Amino acid sequence: MKSLSLALRGPVAFRDYLELTKPRVVALLLLTALVGMVLASPGWPPLAVVVHGLGGIGLVSASAAAINHVLDRRIDLKMARTYMRPVARGRVSTAGALAFAALLGSLGLAQLLLWVNLLTALLTLAAMLGYAVVYTLFLKRATPQNIVIGGLAGAAPPLLGWTAVTGSLHGDAWLLVMIIFTWTPPHFWALAIARRDDYAKAGIPMLPVTHGIAFTKTCVLLYSLLLLAVSVLPFLTGLSGLLYLFGALGLCGWFIWHAARLKFGKDPGQAMTTFKVSIWQLMLLFMVLLIDHGVAG
Repeated sequence: MKSLSLALRGPVAFRDYLELTKPRVVALLLLTALVGMVLASPGWPPLAVVVHGLGGIGLVSASAAAINHVLDRRIDLKMARTYMRPVARGRVSTAGALAFAALLGSLGLAQLLLWVNLLTALLTLAAMLGYAVVYTLFLKRATPQNIVIGGLAGAAPPLLGWTAVTGSLHGDAWLLVMIIFTWTPPHFWALAIARRDDYAKAGIPMLPVTHGIAFTKTCVLLYSLLLLAVSVLPFLTGLSGLLYLFGALGLCGWFIWHAARLKFGKDPGQAMTTFKVSIWQLMLLFMVLLIDHGVAG
């Protein structure tokens, strides 16, 4: 911990440690966890559960992100998108990053154990290990289906939010997980198309590297269509109402439109555009779920 306390001195070091947590990614995860909490309750869930649940899930997610920086430090140096990351460039030491990750993870799990419930703590720990170890250390380097298999860990937050409120698993929570699980491959494959040469140089078997860009574009389009089918399930099961249905149709249609442009168009920048659209699509989809629940309530 000494290396962590020394490295945290000064605003630049603080910014580097903050970058380890991937705050934008964690913010999106917490939004989906909040939706899980709200949909698990007939009204607004208890404030203490929301604060401690999101706090614990956020800290553990940030811990997983920091571990990812450490495990991917050599790969990051080979890629234009990531070569300036703090651990890769040596601005944060490996020991300091691991100590930081251990601190965040311990605090997050303790918060979940003490003020939420055991089930949520265990599932959060499993999701962290699934992302930081199973996906980053093994799947990412082993198979072009890495993001399909490993996407379950990143899709867990709505389930964690649900169990934080109820202390039990429920089929409706798994519907929310299925949405993110289906969204993850086309989201990352669009980025992988844009950064195909980087992944090839780093030796990462992403789908555009192993199967070609044309095949990957087809997969992005097919998965965007599958996402539409999965996204209407909350309405069909009675978890959400008409407001969500129309929102889901519009937002999924937006994603499909960009996936189709990626597949059939000639714009070299469309892959990155589709990647960015996918982020907004998921964020807005879960916001519509929140609004729909509030209107119904």
